[in-house]
Amino acid sequence: MRGCFDDFLRSYSPLIRNILDNDEHHEIQILYTQVDRDSKNNPILNEYEYGVEAGNYFYPASSIKLPAALVALEKMAALSVPNLNRDTPLKIKISHNSQTAVDVDNSAHKGQPTLAHYIRKLFVVSDNDAYDRLYEWVGQHCLNETLWAKGYLDIRLTHRLSQPMSLENNRYTNEFVFYVEDGEIFRQPSQFSKEIFSVTSPILKGVGEVVDGVFKKKPKDFSGLNMVSVRILQDLMKAVVMPECLPVDRRFAISPDDRRFLLKVMSMLPFECNYPIYDRSKYYDSYVKFLMFGDSKNHIPSEIRIFNKAGLAYGYLIDNAYIVDLKRGVEFFLTVVISVNKNGIYNDGKYEYDELGFPFLSHIGRAVYEYETKRKRPHKADLSEFDFIGIR
Repeated sequence: MRGCFDDFLRSYSPLIRNILDNDEHHEIQILYTQVDRDSKNNPILNEYEYGVEAGNYFYPASSIKLPAALVALEKMAALSVPNLNRDTPLKIKISHNSQTAVDVDNSAHKGQPTLAHYIRKLFVVSDNDAYDRLYEWVGQHCLNETLWAKGYLDIRLTHRLSQPMSLENNRYTNEFVFYVEDGEIFRQPSQFSKEIFSVTSPILKGVGEVVDGVFKKKPKDFSGLNMVSVRILQDLMKAVVMPECLPVDRRFAISPDDRRFLLKVMSMLPFECNYPIYDRSKYYDSYVKFLMFGDSKNHIPSEIRIFNKAGLAYGYLIDNAYIVDLKRGVEFFLTVVISVNKNGIYNDGKYEYDELGFPFLSHIGRAVYEYETKRKRPHKADLSEFDFIGIR
């Protein structure tokens, strides 16, 4: 396939071909990584790309929740406080304007919020409040500096997702208290990021935006909002799935148990979740699984596990995934971005998600999957560590 990736994609379906032929309107980026195995099951990776450029800004939406989960777990592990782990109950205090507190979470086991509960909700249904709590736990400065120190430079995380706040207020994060039955075991004071992480040069998109119900005829400036490149997104996925494929300094210092927990919740479908319990008619299998299945509400076959973090906002759809078929021995990484904002106006609610976005990501996912089912491999992959069928 080398050298003809775009020809392969165009040949799969008229929908893909038509959208790629109008790429200047859709800002498409696709990064596909084949995985082969040697005789000892060690992975060998080969990348193919379409339109991938680090400087091509897209709003990453919820796809940035993956690095937040990784840094949150690494930060907790580094503290080495007895009885402090992802399942330790916590309370969140108000320490600055616009912040909200948490004492109980009725969707959690025994009503007790934990980092594990937030991470589970973050992946299973892409809960925005759950991301905000991880952002507050880590702190804006620590979140960005940790990622940069590991070489993930094309990323900038500046704000919460569910709580509308100014860039200034997003620099302040809450106090956290962790406790067990005997009482408090760890308290983290509120934090303030002295460094300003928004860029100084404007990032202008579109022809206008709606602000507080009023149309403003000028490009939207994304310079203060979150940013990440497609390549960094996929590298972060590899850091969870195949950390051995990355240099040691780009890996995350989390325990094998924390890594397995991440893998489990990343691939978990809403109906497989015990806390919270999700109504399958509303939270269907493909609710946050856009590749392969985003254009359908049908059940996903149990042998196909999708370890991913998708995002959707401002007309952008993103899915960053490692996909396996346990029955056929198929595995691959696939990260796709598309913009579906035909009129170039942001916040007007007029995006072509259903008409173009979800079908495009579904077709791209199926195109690569079907190719992978026919591709000859030097050795059969042992994918047993990714078998979470029936595990809740």
